[in-house]
Amino acid sequence: MAENLVTGLSFTAAFGAALVGGVFFAFSNFIMAGLGRLSPEQGVTAMNAINVTVINPAFMTALFGTGLLCLVAGALSPGSLDTLDGKLILAAALVYILGCDVVTMIFNVPLNNALTASTAGTPETATLWARYLNEWTMWNSIRTAACFLSAILFVAAGALRIAA
Repeated sequence: MAENLVTGLSFTAAFGAALVGGVFFAFSNFIMAGLGRLSPEQGVTAMNAINVTVINPAFMTALFGTGLLCLVAGALSPGSLDTLDGKLILAAALVYILGCDVVTMIFNVPLNNALTASTAGTPETATLWARYLNEWTMWNSIRTAACFLSAILFVAAGALRIAA
């Protein structure tokens, strides 16, 4: 029973990590580039609107619900650390939690807060916007990679569990 639970958690967490990674991928690859083509005032206004809109039940559930699944899967894996699938589950959980949720809270959210606190149309905000585009996108790309790596590790662990 517990084995089936962990296998199910692995595949569910893989789906969540891939879903969140896809959202982040879109931002790093074309949304931020599109916003960067706007004037700083327009870009800041648009990004601030996005940052308000993204705080919704669907995305927050995907982002932090996947983190919760990772915590549960990771907490259940120490008993099987002598197996490859147990190690993969723990690694997948840690990669998602550290590379996605922790990076979000330590880097992306403070950058968002600084942008929100800025005054549109000022030279300081134009400078902040240029820095924001580079730094936020870099951290977002790290989140993207962490999500996809976590998904791959969870799928590999789940496949090993099914094959066993």
